[in-house]
Amino acid sequence: MEKLPEINCDLGEGIPSESQIFPWIDAASVACGGHFGDQFSIEKTLLLAKKFEKKVGAHPSYPDKKNFGRQSLEISNNELMISIQMQINLFEEVLKKVGLEFDHIKFHGALYNNAAANQELADFLTDFLKSNYPQIPVFTPPKSQMEFFSKQKGLLTRSEVFADRAYNPDLTLVSRKTPDSLLSDEKSILRHLSQIFENEEIKSIDGSKIPVKVDTFCFHGDNPGLEQFLPKIRKTWWD
Repeated sequence: MEKLPEINCDLGEGIPSESQIFPWIDAASVACGGHFGDQFSIEKTLLLAKKFEKKVGAHPSYPDKKNFGRQSLEISNNELMISIQMQINLFEEVLKKVGLEFDHIKFHGALYNNAAANQELADFLTDFLKSNYPQIPVFTPPKSQMEFFSKQKGLLTRSEVFADRAYNPDLTLVSRKTPDSLLSDEKSILRHLSQIFENEEIKSIDGSKIPVKVDTFCFHGDNPGLEQFLPKIRKTWWD
């Protein structure tokens, strides 16, 4: 692997230990009111990012705080567009107040997963990004519909792989309802990352190996083992 991928983390989601996470990441995707968050929580996270000199991006989702944005939502494209725009507007408002630059956009949860698999949704979302944020990179799952349409339309992309999630053979994430879908200990994550660093491929749950190129690895801020394993992972592979 010629260049080490960045480490990003989904933050601004109400966890109390963000100050312990920021030193070990390169960028944060900040919840901006769809699945979690408001002006206060965004500002709190952005101030930490500024303190630790880390990059930040918007993390919009389906407008569904009840289910933390992790369930598909029956919503029209127009309603979805209005919600996403409002979420990013709020993020940008606080971003300017704090004095940071807009690094990236990453969709959250069910919206992220649906756009990865659904051609129509990916086409719609990338049209929205092309019209409104053509110079802001978007995080895309490898070999996904979002990656395809983003590149087709000339959007800036960063290929994202989850460092703490198990993968199906089609590169979709194993459902959180499945045991061991979330990797929450150092050993399982090192095994997952070793395959990628050494062979540039993901080993799926059935043992099949899928070639990938990775620009950024994501860790979930609400992973219960994050504070323990992230410093060790960072020192093993990056420092």
